[in-house]
Amino acid sequence: MSSRRRVLLKVIILGDSGVGKTSLMNQFVNRKFSNQYKATIGADFLTKEVQIDDRIFTLQIWDTAGQERFQSLGVAFYRGADCCVLVNDVNVMKSFENLNNWREEFLIQASPSDPDNFPFVVLGNKTDVDGGKSRVVSEKKAKAWCASKGNIPYFETSAKEGFNVDAAFECITKNAFKNEPEEEPYMPDTIDVAGGQQQRSTGCEC
Repeated sequence: MSSRRRVLLKVIILGDSGVGKTSLMNQFVNRKFSNQYKATIGADFLTKEVQIDDRIFTLQIWDTAGQERFQSLGVAFYRGADCCVLVNDVNVMKSFENLNNWREEFLIQASPSDPDNFPFVVLGNKTDVDGGKSRVVSEKKAKAWCASKGNIPYFETSAKEGFNVDAAFECITKNAFKNEPEEEPYMPDTIDVAGGQQQRSTGCEC
């Protein structure tokens, strides 16, 4: 039996300022792209329902500012994340070189219980710029870095043209869901199963 229950998944998008994090989020959620660049102040999030294999997921996608001076705001935003998306601009080498810093920053701030297996997805964005002539980060180089970090999935995207954005977020959703802890049946801790009698704790019995 397939479950129709909605599953809430928290996804964090990280990367340098101007790599297209907000544009990717807006393209996926609203099918919109704006040529006007506006730095994200602090953080912002959008939600979108996604259906995969007869399950409905509600993605809560957090866009955290890429500017260093806002990084100190991060801790609360990172906590409880189910997947982290690292974005670089394929036309700016520095944004690629900084992916490792963002990955480390996330692991420090979010403190996931199993950091070695926490799901990341890397997006090489802005593949449309100048017809691809101005790119400096090759797909081979990006995939090699992802492989060295435990085979992180890698997608080349264009938020402007909508290229590969849905495919990337489907992968993000699946990886985030895999990271969700398995649901365990609720067991009240006041019941003594071994003994014949069930003892209630004193106090409120609501």
